[in-house]
Amino acid sequence: MDAARRHRYLKLMGIDAWRLRGAEPDPLEAEMPPATVAEAAPPARAAAAPRPTTPRPSAAPPRPAAVPRTAPQPATPSLVATPPVAAPRVVDVPGDWTGLRAMVSGCDACKLCATRTNTVFGIGHESAPLMVIGEGPGADEDARGEPFVGRAGQLLDEMLKAIGRSRGEADPARAVFIANVVKCRPPGNRDPQPDEVEACRPYLDRQIELVQPKLIVALGRVAAQRLLSTDQPLSRLRGQMHRYGPRDTPLLITYHPAYLLRSPREKAKSWADLKQIHRLLGAGA
Repeated sequence: MDAARRHRYLKLMGIDAWRLRGAEPDPLEAEMPPATVAEAAPPARAAAAPRPTTPRPSAAPPRPAAVPRTAPQPATPSLVATPPVAAPRVVDVPGDWTGLRAMVSGCDACKLCATRTNTVFGIGHESAPLMVIGEGPGADEDARGEPFVGRAGQLLDEMLKAIGRSRGEADPARAVFIANVVKCRPPGNRDPQPDEVEACRPYLDRQIELVQPKLIVALGRVAAQRLLSTDQPLSRLRGQMHRYGPRDTPLLITYHPAYLLRSPREKAKSWADLKQIHRLLGAGA
């Protein structure tokens, strides 16, 4: 990568070309401590009744049958409901781009179909050596039916340009294909839920199979955890080489552009990831 392109990208991202600013730990990656539930104290034992002072009869009357005592039930702590993890979805997915697009466009496999404006299939060269995968469409993407078109998408485009890539590139050697884990916008731009991710799993798997990229880059925690089938935080997944699928495709994890807009100090780490991506593609991954 020439110095002029590197300097231009660093300037766009707000990174000092001569000095890397210190990076603070990702506040979104801090793990919450497990909730503790205080044990209910046992019920206080009733005070003993005073002994009677009247003389005891010579023959004691028959004792009444004992009434079984019911042990007090401990209070059940209230739990926050979490969506169940659905079993892997088995569906006959078309093996060609035209059929796959049509199937995604008419999909009603999860509740997101009721609130979407458009499905967001993906964009880029269908034989690109680089495949970039985000988590899900936002409001802008839902309106246009194209991934990464808002502010985060503009930053992603600049990042790709810095390593000589573009979503509109006709030359496969310099092209990229961009997709998301889910194809419909989650309401309020929330994270996709497990059942929604599972509903779209066959579509993304087929896209990866059709593109056959030399390198996959997952943007953010949701995409990383989906592709690696793990619940580890992004901080533990980033910075190492992973492998995906039956072809053992190299997989790298980096920050989502939306997170970089909120946490500009992490842009230096993202720049390091981009340089690694550039080296891997240059070496054929």
